[in-house]
Amino acid sequence: MKRKIIDFLGWGLLLWLIGYILGMVFFMFIPSSLIGWAILPIGIAITLWVLFKKIKSKKLKYYLTLAFFWTAIAIVLDFFFIVKMLKPADGYYKFDVYLYYLLTFLLPVSAGLFKSKK
Repeated sequence: MKRKIIDFLGWGLLLWLIGYILGMVFFMFIPSSLIGWAILPIGIAITLWVLFKKIKSKKLKYYLTLAFFWTAIAIVLDFFFIVKMLKPADGYYKFDVYLYYLLTFLLPVSAGLFKSKK
């Protein structure tokens, strides 16, 4: 049970927090319309590292659950800590954000498919 809490909630929160902090740092150097695109490759690399080095399950169902939790965490925390709290002038929900949500779901599913076939 402890492993599931760490994998589903701990890693989900930590991955979101890394992106959030990168967004704050990049805000000082990059136009706001490009921040998501700058974070995306870093986020993909870190997420893949977590999926292949830290998540030990070989069951596809585990990765589907992981995908659901991580995506839900990203959507809810983005809404409260970016949309509601920061109120971006040009809005928040653009193609890069939807791609981020899609990848947040598809990366764990893809890792699960890969690991479950091994």
